[in-house]
Amino acid sequence: MSSNQEQKHSAVDNALVQSQAFFIKNRNRVIYGAIAVVAIIALCIGGYIYLQKQNEKAQELIGQGVQYIQTQDLDKALKGDGKSFPGYIRIAKSYSFTDGANVANAFAGICLAQQGKKKEAITYLEKFSAQDDHSLTPAVLAALANCYASNNQVDKAISTFKEAAEKADNEALSPFYLLQAGILLENQKKFAEAKEVYETIKKDYPTSQLSAEQPTPDGASIQDAYIQRYIERATR
Repeated sequence: MSSNQEQKHSAVDNALVQSQAFFIKNRNRVIYGAIAVVAIIALCIGGYIYLQKQNEKAQELIGQGVQYIQTQDLDKALKGDGKSFPGYIRIAKSYSFTDGANVANAFAGICLAQQGKKKEAITYLEKFSAQDDHSLTPAVLAALANCYASNNQVDKAISTFKEAAEKADNEALSPFYLLQAGILLENQKKFAEAKEVYETIKKDYPTSQLSAEQPTPDGASIQDAYIQRYIERATR
């Protein structure tokens, strides 16, 4: 064997000896470190499964409470019926970090807003995380905007109405959310901004109820679109 080969083997042997010595010296740390990694992975998997089960239960309970919203029994919707339904406030608290809790916050906020408890409603509605849907999220944002307006947070109300319109993205809801933003801008005497919002309704939602030309009551002629009145009113 050449001297170069002997040197290479010697270097390899030294490296193996050093690594073995390092492991022997630090084996407890190595073993405990590996155990910790496995434990973290197990906790993550276990936590995911737990949250899934919690979410399923929360969603089931949310469905039970819909009847109380439909019948306007808002106290039971919020605080429960003393039987199987615990109320949206408790669901939001008991099933935190789940989609179910997110929806429960939305329903609790909407119920409180309907009861006129706007400040309390804001607390729950602000906890709601917006989703990529065109129904619940816009409704929650619109409710929040109304609460802001009632609480003299007008700038927040305007921006939130605009966000609700963007999330809804349809001819049925978006124009009405934008209309409310425009009216608030007019109340602030920001007529140019209000006019811009009204013109957006007419341009982006031409077939909406606000933008379509209207027949006269006798059907003899056609009136200007409803939104046109707002555009003219905001023209300064």
